[in-house]
Amino acid sequence: MFSKIIIANRGEIALRVIRTCQKLGIQTVAVYSEADADSLFVRQADEAFCIGKPPVNQSYLNADEIIRVAKESGAEAVHPGYGLLSENATFAKKCIEEGLTFIGPSASIIASMGSKIEARKTMKEAGVPIIEGVDVPLENEEEAKVAAEKIGYPLMLKASAGGGGIGMQLIHSPEELGKAFEGNKKRAESFFGDGAMFLEKYIQEPHHIEVQILADSHGHVIPLWERECSIQRRNQKVVEEAPSPFISEETREKMLDAAVKAAQHIGYTNAGTIEFLVDKEQNFYFLEMNTRLQVEHPVTEEITGLDLVEEQLKVAAGEKLSLTREEVKRKGHAIEVRIYAEDPKTFFPSPGKITSFQLPEGEGIRNECAIEEGSQVTPFYDPMIGKLIAWGETRKEACERLKQALEEYVIEGIKTNIPMLIRTVSHEQFLTGYTTTQFVNEYYLPELTSAK
Repeated sequence: MFSKIIIANRGEIALRVIRTCQKLGIQTVAVYSEADADSLFVRQADEAFCIGKPPVNQSYLNADEIIRVAKESGAEAVHPGYGLLSENATFAKKCIEEGLTFIGPSASIIASMGSKIEARKTMKEAGVPIIEGVDVPLENEEEAKVAAEKIGYPLMLKASAGGGGIGMQLIHSPEELGKAFEGNKKRAESFFGDGAMFLEKYIQEPHHIEVQILADSHGHVIPLWERECSIQRRNQKVVEEAPSPFISEETREKMLDAAVKAAQHIGYTNAGTIEFLVDKEQNFYFLEMNTRLQVEHPVTEEITGLDLVEEQLKVAAGEKLSLTREEVKRKGHAIEVRIYAEDPKTFFPSPGKITSFQLPEGEGIRNECAIEEGSQVTPFYDPMIGKLIAWGETRKEACERLKQALEEYVIEGIKTNIPMLIRTVSHEQFLTGYTTTQFVNEYYLPELTSAK
């Protein structure tokens, strides 16, 4: 096992990794921008180094500076967290070239799964169901319209290198496609340095369900059940739960099998997630693979009793998985909500100073948060400031605990999405367990408008 690692990330995920390392007796090195100098994760790490100014391209995306600090501090491995450089194949490759262990899959696998077009081709080869669409980059609007006629409307216009909903748009007609293509292409070029676009058939009443997997370097792959992540705003997840209340046991086993098949086909190692779209008849289709730890990993930990960061570290150190698929038991139900510093009516970020702060407590309640009273939420980073997880023996119990905890959550000085979350987890449609990716548009926004 490693004696010291560097965490190439910030905020609650940095603090999360530090916690597991403290349990295992591993020293931690934090890197931070000038804006994060007084942050909790900086104080909790054994060592901390400032790597630049607040903008991410001058600090947290500065791969060379992070690697320099890693070598200077004597770190043996790099944990990338999620976001930022976590799925950057060039960074992963540089780590290895500089004698550092990258806590994740190989650079080649990150690159192959980072392109949604290449990932579609690979999964098709593996025998995993994919959505009808195109498997080549569309060069211009005319090519897109020809492809769209073959697929049929409605469809999804997507950026091949995209993430977080950037460059993605639901298209109903050739006119909409014409208006959307160039704008989304430019947006993808700006955010990802890659403007390649493609099209997929739109799945009606889609559920977003993903399978967490672990894979070691000895050829073993195990699925850690699934998570339902259908409630989203602007194509970004807001509520996640495990297990999914929608799929049957038969569908569940087929999805787990498909996820294992996908990971084995590409020779995957470490923690990863195979994401699927599932239609109302429970047909499922590969959506993408995230080659890192997910924001929503705590719900999997809550129903399995595993520490996924610990498992990541062990795999990266060359150890075999300690469990088989049959030994991974599922207990109870867990739901996570993401706490954002944003206006709950517009979803616009709400930076500022937190003047009062108190986390909810109680049986089955878990908080993943790296802020405190007096913390400054800056406009430089993603507005997610924490996660609240509720576990219960049943989904009903988890829902009740989550709602109570949200009502007890205190954050003052900034706007947050907590009112939106309370409204969501109290909603009759959510309580039935049947929520699609259109939940926010179909239920929350119309009710918000009617309540004005």
